Amino acid sequence: MDAQDKKSEQGGQPAGQSELDERRMRTDSESSVESMTRFVLPSLDGTPPKIVTLDEVSSMFKNLRNMELAHEIALNPDFKLQKYEPPSDSLEGAIKKMVHKAFWDILREQLERRPPSYDQAIRLLAEIRELFPQLLSPMQERVLTHINEVLDDSVIRQQAEQGTLDFRAYATFVINILARSCSPARDEAVEALRDCGDVVETFRSILEVMTLMKLDMANFMLALARAEIAANSVQYEKEKFSKYLKEFHGNAGFPATEDWLQRHRSGSNKDETIYNAYMQLIDYPADKEFPELLRIDKDRFEGLSWRAQRLILCASLISIAQSTPIISQRRENRIKLSQELDVIVQDVKNQDQVATAIESCYEQIRSFVNKALEQEKAPAMSDADQAALKTQVLNLANKASPVLSLMAKRLDGYVRVTLRSNGSIPPPPAGFADYQEELVAFIASFRRLVSYNHAVFGEHFHQILNKTMAGEETESTAATGSGVSAGQAQTAKP
Repeated sequence: MDAQDKKSEQGGQPAGQSELDERRMRTDSESSVESMTRFVLPSLDGTPPKIVTLDEVSSMFKNLRNMELAHEIALNPDFKLQKYEPPSDSLEGAIKKMVHKAFWDILREQLERRPPSYDQAIRLLAEIRELFPQLLSPMQERVLTHINEVLDDSVIRQQAEQGTLDFRAYATFVINILARSCSPARDEAVEALRDCGDVVETFRSILEVMTLMKLDMANFMLALARAEIAANSVQYEKEKFSKYLKEFHGNAGFPATEDWLQRHRSGSNKDETIYNAYMQLIDYPADKEFPELLRIDKDRFEGLSWRAQRLILCASLISIAQSTPIISQRRENRIKLSQELDVIVQDVKNQDQVATAIESCYEQIRSFVNKALEQEKAPAMSDADQAALKTQVLNLANKASPVLSLMAKRLDGYVRVTLRSNGSIPPPPAGFADYQEELVAFIASFRRLVSYNHAVFGEHFHQILNKTMAGEETESTAATGSGVSAGQAQTAKP
């Protein structure tokens, strides 16, 4: 017997059955209105996404208990929570679907009775009332007071007993509150609620909108906390790192970090050494272990590396394309072609995809040039010109390509200049003018990442270099103190 059949037998049910149904309906109701809406905390440092409640979100933002979370929020301006939905083919998803359907079926069946029964409706309105404090800011205390007065349990039950409860009127009241409280992004969804003629579907849609508004509130809380987290996360991470060194790490050292710094030694200038080491992170050697102290951002640095490679490739492609006058002498053509090439290479995120993307870019350039020539009633490119263009473009798959090397050198110089500037960004280098927006975004992301990590680990980088330099000086002093020069030592060998 299903839930609806059980409810229809209330008149002759045995003692205790009513209480059992009430407990079951309470469970159904709580699940249906998403009173425990959960959110997906995006993956951090390669770990699985975490599922959290609104209270847990609030606690996380108020207390820097999670170093990875603080780090991510400080570095990623686009970091946002997402609504959690269990996979539809999972047991959790199947149960949720079944429970929700049972709740709404019971509500509809009760409202269709003659006279109607409002038990389920009263519970629904009570839980909607309980949801509002999670959607509104503390500054809206008067609104919350009004909601509590209108959605008062005793008043609603009295109306139900007297046969005067207007369920549709309560839906209108809730919609009006949502309309005044939601973000502009939800205006259209809220207004659509007014057009629904079926009261059960209206409330179902109301709860869907309220769930989205809970997500909006969670991300609003994140936005409010972001500045404070960013301001304090560096000190927080430094303290965590210092504690780690004292309690766990001992004298093990960080060999990959030391090797990374030593490879870029610039005499006794430690700042220049660290600066050059940072620059290598744009294209880190595959045969070298990534610095331990930066591994929390390894994926982020790799992502920036591929952004840089795509910029270099696009600049190289448009430079080659400008060998044809229809591109070099028609600014509008050059800009349009550069945009099309950018679209083609956007999905390039590993070396295996480079050659295929470059072939697609050649076909796009050839097609674009010939169409532009046709529009101006000029002859198409000759076979020889197309062959020469193809050779130049496909050669970009080789990292030793002169054009690619030149553009890489220009980007490297540009990044070095901007890293040392006081926030200002100079005009883009030759070949990159059509990609200025992406270039500026790349520079901002790279500078933010380097600056943050240097604020956390810069002192330790200096300590590593001080230690290695001191060791070298000790060895040099010992050799000098022996009174035997390098040349004498060699001569003295048998």
